[in-house]
Amino acid sequence: MTFQRARSEEQREIRRRAILDTAAAMLDEMPVAEVSLNELSRRVGLAKSNVLRYFESREAVLLELLDDFLGSWLAELADELAAGIDAHAAPEVRAGRLAEILSRSLAGRVVLCDLFGAQGGVLEHNVSVEVVKRHKRSSLTRLATMTELVRRHVPELGDGAQPFCLMSLVSAGALSSYVPPPPSLLAAYADEPALGALHLELRDALRISFTSTLLGVLPRV
Repeated sequence: MTFQRARSEEQREIRRRAILDTAAAMLDEMPVAEVSLNELSRRVGLAKSNVLRYFESREAVLLELLDDFLGSWLAELADELAAGIDAHAAPEVRAGRLAEILSRSLAGRVVLCDLFGAQGGVLEHNVSVEVVKRHKRSSLTRLATMTELVRRHVPELGDGAQPFCLMSLVSAGALSSYVPPPPSLLAAYADEPALGALHLELRDALRISFTSTLLGVLPRV
């Protein structure tokens, strides 16, 4: 891909979108930690200095992708929850379905979980105050959207819905760092099968985490 100099706002937006799309394609091939600005520049067909005219750092690119991916996921989650939760079921049944749907949905979006995992320790570093403020404003909007979705299906959560949503996303990022296990760990499980009790698939680990959190925030009857 090669570009000539962008001379209009439309051309600049096309360039920005190309950078984001290229970074997204890289994340399909490699974890967040391996995405470099040099390789992104090479793939998008721009000098590194030109990429930095649109995004101030690698982290700024990935923060914007995180917001894009989160928005797309929430739109799909709305349909998944509407189709999978019976509004007439008991609160604990609906909470169980919520945990199951969330865990299945997030486990199928490993890149999003990887971005969540890198957010606090990596992506929010090496960016300006303005980039962080813009990202946090968007994050609060996304969190409010998720909270409204959860409350719609399990209104009994009340004020506990927002902390549940926040901790769910944090858990998804933390637990995804264990998936897939490195070759040395798989070899250890093969040599000593009893050690495999320490290993859970991401979907199962998320379901347990979400269920435990929901039990803590649902009101006692």
